[in-house]
Amino acid sequence: MRGRGKKLERDFQGDLIASLRGMVGDFGFVFAMDGNDIQGFPDILILYKGRWAALECKKSSAEPYRPNQEYYIDLINSLSFASVIYPAIEEEVLNDLRKALRLR
Repeated sequence: MRGRGKKLERDFQGDLIASLRGMVGDFGFVFAMDGNDIQGFPDILILYKGRWAALECKKSSAEPYRPNQEYYIDLINSLSFASVIYPAIEEEVLNDLRKALRLR
């Protein structure tokens, strides 16, 4: 049974995607990636005015990485922007994302 106030990762991810779509508006796209397509690829891909980023959703800092997740986060971050995101650091990561994508 899940505790009160604790969101499941899929609930957090759904709310985050809605928020990201609001951030990029008509100038970008936000995609929920299929975890079965490329093992370890981050959960969310954001495309915005010629820039891009990826976010890996976790429910907390204690959530373990699955195979290849750290690899893809590091690789994508070296090319553009990628980060792990969970509720406790959501605002910090979204601020970094805004800077990286030069969002309003």
